[in-house]
Amino acid sequence: MARLFGTDGVRGLANDELTPELALALAASAARVLAAHDRSQRPVAVVGRDSRASGEMLEAAVVAGLTSAGADVLRVGVLPTPGVAHLVTELGANLGVMISASHNPMPDNGIKLFGEGGHKLPDGIEDEIERGLNAQGARPTGPQIGRVSDVDDAVDRYVAHLLEAVPVSLGGLRIVVDCANGASSLAAPDAYRKAGAEVIALHAEPDGVNINDGCGSTCPEDLQAAVVEHGADLGIAHDGDADRCLAVDADGNLVDGDQIMAILAVAMAESGELADNTLVATVMSNLGLHLAMKKRGIAVRTTAVGDRYVLEELRAGGFSLGGEQSGHVVLPDYATTGDGLLTALRLMGRVAQTGKPLRELAAVMHRLPQVLVNVPVTDKAAVAAAPVVRDAVADVEAELGDEGRVLLRPSGTEQLIRVMVEAPDADTAQAAADRLAGVVASIG
Repeated sequence: MARLFGTDGVRGLANDELTPELALALAASAARVLAAHDRSQRPVAVVGRDSRASGEMLEAAVVAGLTSAGADVLRVGVLPTPGVAHLVTELGANLGVMISASHNPMPDNGIKLFGEGGHKLPDGIEDEIERGLNAQGARPTGPQIGRVSDVDDAVDRYVAHLLEAVPVSLGGLRIVVDCANGASSLAAPDAYRKAGAEVIALHAEPDGVNINDGCGSTCPEDLQAAVVEHGADLGIAHDGDADRCLAVDADGNLVDGDQIMAILAVAMAESGELADNTLVATVMSNLGLHLAMKKRGIAVRTTAVGDRYVLEELRAGGFSLGGEQSGHVVLPDYATTGDGLLTALRLMGRVAQTGKPLRELAAVMHRLPQVLVNVPVTDKAAVAAAPVVRDAVADVEAELGDEGRVLLRPSGTEQLIRVMVEAPDADTAQAAADRLAGVVASIG
C-alpha cells in the first residue's frame, strides 16, 4: 500500500479521500503516539485551519480524535500554517495540526502535523502514527478525556512574533498583498500595516469556497495588474495557507522564489546573518541563482525537491536560509517552517533599508530560460536509468557546457519523467528539452 503521508502531510479530496473518519483516526493516533513517547504530561495540541469550507468539518473530526485520546486542544481558527507552527512553541504544546491543502484547489484539503518546537515530524513518527490508525484499546473516560479551548488572540500573537523579525520600518512603502482568499487574509494586511507600510489588500475576503480561485501565488495576474494600477512599490502573493510568497515589482514583473532567496542571501551575507555563507536550495532552483551566488562568494547546498528536504539540510548544517523556487522560503532563526509573511517582511525590509526598488534588487541574479516537459511513461524508474537516456542527457550537457543545465527526474507521485533544461536563450532550452523528451518517449 502507498504511504499515507506525503512530503507535506496527508492530502486529498475532502470528504472523499480525506474523510472525517480518517481525520479523526489520524488525530487520535497522533495523540496516542505522543503520549507513548512522553508519559510525563497530558498531551496538548494546537489546531488551526485555512479558510476552506471543508476545514470546518475536518477541524471538528480532528478535535474529536485528539480529545478522545486524552489530548487537550487549543483551537486557533483560521491562521497561516507557520502561525500554527509558531504557537506550538509559544503555547507550550506537544503537537500542532494544520488543516490545509496549501495552494491546491478548494475541494482538496490536508492535514499537516508539527511536533514540539513547531518542527515537522520525522518520517519514523509519521509511520508510527500511520500504523496506529486502526489501533483498538481502552479509551480515556471521565476527567481523562481531553478538553477544548479557543485561543482568541492567535492572529495577534502570530503578528507580534512576525514584527520582531522586521529590521526596519516599512514606512513610505505602498504595497499590494494578494491573500488568495486564504489563511493570511487577516494576518498579512495587519502585519504589513503594523510594520509601517501602506497596504492595499487583494483577494482577502474568504467565503469558504474562493480560496486559491484565480488568485494568490499560483495566479498572480490580478496582483501584477493591481501593483501597476495603484502605483505601488511592490506586490506580495501568498498561497492558501501562506507558507510561501512570490513578489511583483513596481512594473508588474514577477519576482520568484529564487530571486527572493538571492536578495535575502546577499542582505544576510552583508549583515553577517548568513551562517557559513551558505544558501540551501533544491535541484529545481534556476542555474542563474547558482551563478549569482558564486559571483558573491556564497555557497549553495542543493537538496531534492520538497521543503522537508530543505528543512533537513538547514537543521543538519546549522544554516540560516533556504527555500524553493515556488517561494517557500525558510529562515530558521525566526521560524521552523516556510513562512510567507516572514519572507515578505524581510524582503520589504530590504527594499526599505536600501532605498532601492525591488526591480533593482532582483537584478542580483539573471534567471536563465527554463523549460519543463512532463513525459508519461510506464516505468519511470527504468526509463530514468536507461543507458540511451543517460547518453542523451550527457550529450546535451556537453553542448550547453557551463551556460546551461539539464535535470531529468522521475515524478514523485505520477508515472512521469520530468525533463528540465536551462539555457542562455529560450529557443535553445526548448529545442534541447524537446529532444530529450523524444528520447524518453521512444522507450517509455
